Amino acid sequence: MRRIIPILAAAWLCLGGLAAHAAHTQVRLVLAADAARPGDTVLAGIQLQMDPGWHTYWRNPGDAGMATTIHWQLPPGVTAGPTQWPVPEKHPDEDLPTYIYSNEVVLLVPLKLAADLPPGPLALKAAVSWLECSVACIPGDATVQATLNIGPDTKPSKDLTLLQTWQSGLPKSGDALSARAWWESPAKGNTRPLLLEWTSSAPPAEADFFPYASDDFEVQAPTTPMPAAAGKIRLRKEVKKSAAQWPAQVSGLLIQGAGPARLAYEVNLPIQSSAAPATANTPSLASPGFLAPPLWKMLLYAFIGGLILNVMPCVLPVIALKILGFVGQAKDEPRRVRKLGIIHSLGVLSSFLILALIIISLKAAGGSVGWGFQFNNPYFLVLMTALVTLIALNLFGVFEVTPGGRTLDAATTLSSKHGATGAFFNGLLATVLATSCSAPILAGAVGVAFAQTPAIILLTMLTVGAGLAAPYLVLSWHPAWLRFLPKPGAWMEKFKVAMGFPMLAAGVWLCSLLTIHYGERAWWMAVFLVFLAVAAWIYGEFAQRGRQHRWLARVVSLAVLVLGYTYAADSKLRWLQPDTEAAASTERPSESPRGIAWQPWSPQAVAAARSEDRPVLVDFTAKWCPTCNTIVKPALESAAVLQKLKAVNAVPLLANYTRQPPAITAELKRFGRAGVPLVVIYPRNPAAPPMVFDLVTSSTVLEALDRAVQ
Repeated sequence: MRRIIPILAAAWLCLGGLAAHAAHTQVRLVLAADAARPGDTVLAGIQLQMDPGWHTYWRNPGDAGMATTIHWQLPPGVTAGPTQWPVPEKHPDEDLPTYIYSNEVVLLVPLKLAADLPPGPLALKAAVSWLECSVACIPGDATVQATLNIGPDTKPSKDLTLLQTWQSGLPKSGDALSARAWWESPAKGNTRPLLLEWTSSAPPAEADFFPYASDDFEVQAPTTPMPAAAGKIRLRKEVKKSAAQWPAQVSGLLIQGAGPARLAYEVNLPIQSSAAPATANTPSLASPGFLAPPLWKMLLYAFIGGLILNVMPCVLPVIALKILGFVGQAKDEPRRVRKLGIIHSLGVLSSFLILALIIISLKAAGGSVGWGFQFNNPYFLVLMTALVTLIALNLFGVFEVTPGGRTLDAATTLSSKHGATGAFFNGLLATVLATSCSAPILAGAVGVAFAQTPAIILLTMLTVGAGLAAPYLVLSWHPAWLRFLPKPGAWMEKFKVAMGFPMLAAGVWLCSLLTIHYGERAWWMAVFLVFLAVAAWIYGEFAQRGRQHRWLARVVSLAVLVLGYTYAADSKLRWLQPDTEAAASTERPSESPRGIAWQPWSPQAVAAARSEDRPVLVDFTAKWCPTCNTIVKPALESAAVLQKLKAVNAVPLLANYTRQPPAITAELKRFGRAGVPLVVIYPRNPAAPPMVFDLVTSSTVLEALDRAVQ
């Protein structure tokens, strides 16, 4: 309670003589590395060891106590990130419940090193203040320090295991829990009951909610378990406000289980006005408050969505290769054509099976997952950029694959061959590129599936794969239809070279996404690709097609590749060390060239705009989403839409999903979606439901904005 704060402040002044050295808590600064390279991020920890029977406090101390504070004293070029708080215990005090740490805790803080730091030792210091309590409470503070050596190599410290242990115990993301919050009943004075519900098989008696602190309201510590459906946990918490408005969202930790099996999940939940949120006025599969459709209907939508993926921008390079393959197969025996069609389909289904298993594993671990999640992985982007570039070079004829070719050559050109192996890997590549797109109908089907059981996730993903592979399987099973294609001939070699250009465009697109994770360093990936192309040319021109000194050509090709990797990819790009500052910058909205002054999306921003009777347009988008940038963005940036936004005094909000932030993942899930694009238009009337669209045209947006002000 806030009445405790003045008491603690007075106690702090009275005990000022004890603050310099509290007797029951030992504090030290530990680092995960003794030495690090410029540009690295080093994990630091403030370790507090309390005597038996004594405790310190969490970031939200509760009704009494005081959170531990850290004031860093760092040299230029070193920046401290946010403090990461391990899961606390709830102190069982009937009068003043608090959230505490007993015996030991390590507060984790990432330290970012500037790329231009000179070599030598760095003195890292932090002033730490805490309150230690048993029967009585004593404030304490200390200045702790450690030395980090800057040099060419990274050297782990003896405290690395300690930090990794505490890091593994940090709260997990709660996006997979389908958690929600709503007001149980109207307010009584300044207090109001709040219900929290999430998916869990843990006993409700072992569940709790540890709230984060807020200046505007207080989620009180007592927790009441409530009846809930099977597989659900529901809790009641009392909220006491100190501001004029009731909160629009609540953040904290969902706790389930007890003892060593206890788990904690971090959530940031919008608070609905009732248990059944308003449904969206849109012909879509799933919206806030909609129940999951019957399984047969969801699978039908998944299959149709997979079919639609074949005409989305992200899959066009692979479609071109498949058309080339069909032309080459036109004169083959029907049995062989059918066999290749089946093998291609197996390649698609295998990759969707792998994606489904990864999604199920991430959900089981409490992680956040959405459609196209792999495009948020910098290592995936680097490897795919190199692979797609090599495929383009192969199509250009820079090098070829021979029966005795090396594994690297085979891996880069499998998708452009026309045999069984090529058909299978063409299917794999089609899936990898297709998952950067979401399509109408598909978005809702996958969004609903991601919230279901592992069996339904697996079945839905395989059904999407079946839809993606279906056109090729049908054509291969009816080879007579291939007669409508041009006859094979010398033109096919030219067509093959021409198809290298869309594949090269896919490589350029993938390379451009690296700025999300590496900032200005990303252009070194382009330098590495030049080395890669030169190595491929030397190999193809002199090792494969040359007549003399082929072994020397192989050695030179390998040397160029190693030089390019060492100099450009490893030393300059530092592809194994993504830049967190560059990643953070991608989440800032920007004003479009057409003049739309985007504001950052948040539940509070939506609530604030609607409280002023203004319509709201929310664009859920990502830099790695081709559909967002080639279809949705031009529609939203049209002159007519810009004029309409100004005429109706609408608030444009940008929900940047490039880095898949948990809050946006949760909001997409609330609308029954697992990925972008998604456009939501809230009417001016706060009681009216939102309009939800997976894809939009300018006319669609104009009509929706007209309805929003009626």
